[in-house]
Amino acid sequence: MTRLIENNKGLIWNIVKRFGGRGYEIEDLYQIGCMGFIKAIKRFDTSFEVQVSTYAVPYILGEIKRFIRDDGIVKVSRSTKELAIKILELQKEYLNKTGEEISIIGISKALRIPKEEITYALDSLKPVSSIYDESSSGDDSRTIIDKIGTGKDEETGVVNKIAIKQLIDNLNTREKEIILLRFYKEKTQSEVAKVLGITQVQVSRIEKKILNSMKLKLTS
Repeated sequence: MTRLIENNKGLIWNIVKRFGGRGYEIEDLYQIGCMGFIKAIKRFDTSFEVQVSTYAVPYILGEIKRFIRDDGIVKVSRSTKELAIKILELQKEYLNKTGEEISIIGISKALRIPKEEITYALDSLKPVSSIYDESSSGDDSRTIIDKIGTGKDEETGVVNKIAIKQLIDNLNTREKEIILLRFYKEKTQSEVAKVLGITQVQVSRIEKKILNSMKLKLTS
C-alpha cells in the first residue's frame, strides 16, 4: 500500500492543492487525501475499464471535502462573498424583468468579471457535501456512492464519466469546443464547422482523432 501511495502521490497532491488557502495545513489535507486513496484501493476491481488513479479521484476529493465539512464551514474570502451577493441580486433582478434565468455568460458580461470567478463565487454558496455521506432515510445507512448504482456496470459508468471529464479538460481549446458542441450541445458537424470557421471535413477528422485517443486512454 505504501508503494501505491508513493507512486500516486503526484495525483494526491494535485487534488490537495485545489483546497489551498482555505485555512488548513496542506500536509494535513495530504494525509486525508491518502486516506481517500486507500479507500479507493480497497474498492477497486481490476475489471473496471479505468486506471486505478482515475478511479481514486472521487474518493480522494470526497474524503477531503468531508473533512472540511466536518471541521466547519469552508473559509470563503470577503470579496468572494460580496461577489456572490451581487450575483444573487443580479439573478433576482433579471428573473423579475424577463421571467428567465440569466446565464453565466450574461452575468460575466453584466458584471465584467471572468466566468471562472462567477462560477467559483456561486459554488462558495453551496454546502460542502460528499458522495460518502450516509443516507438519513430510515434505517438505510448506505453512503450516497453505494446508492448510485446497484451493480458493477453502473459503477463503472459513473467512473468512466469522471474519466471522460478529465480527458476533456486536457484537450486544447479547439478540440474541447468540438466535443462540447457535438456531444453536449448536440450540433451537427456542419453546424460546428460554421461556429469554428472551418470545414465539415476538418471537424470530422478532428472529432475522429479525439474520440480514438480518448478511447485508448480509457481502456489503457
